[in-house]
Amino acid sequence: MTTQVTGLDGWTPEELAVPGAERPVVTAPHAVLSRAGAEVDPTSDEVVRLAADLIATMRVSPGCVGLAAPQIGVNAQVFAVDVTGHPKSVTVHGTFVLCNARVVEASRWKAGREGCMSVPDLTGDVKRAGRLVVEGTLPGTDRTVRLATDGFEARALQHEIDHCAGLLFLDRVAGAHAIYQRKVYL
Repeated sequence: MTTQVTGLDGWTPEELAVPGAERPVVTAPHAVLSRAGAEVDPTSDEVVRLAADLIATMRVSPGCVGLAAPQIGVNAQVFAVDVTGHPKSVTVHGTFVLCNARVVEASRWKAGREGCMSVPDLTGDVKRAGRLVVEGTLPGTDRTVRLATDGFEARALQHEIDHCAGLLFLDRVAGAHAIYQRKVYL
């Protein structure tokens, strides 16, 4: 069953009923970052714990708006997103985790600057869809949702879906001229 949603119908990380643990974030060139993640059974206890760990790790990482399982060393198609409070966000669905997500519609392509916790020293200009529809399954359920979004949240979703496919933002830049040293603010 697929449900069309504009939000996630009240689903919250707390409904996972599993405390999350902060996990270390792996950085390039770690091999797990370049392998396509395995599809998962969203109803498994292991995936529910993974979802909780992704959220816990995101919450202690300043500026983090998304985190995928490969970034914590797990070869799986699971990611968390929360763009709440980010200055570039217009459409916001709050904190959510999707399993086995895929893009079903993409339009209004535009280049924008991206960074990544797994590539801490660089940013890059990446062309992404500004409007997006994604299907995925909520952890702890067999419920597939269809999520429509745009702008910064759409960019974050595509970035995390790429991680689950074994791609970094560096794989999407137009060339070396579109990669920049990350600015450090003291």
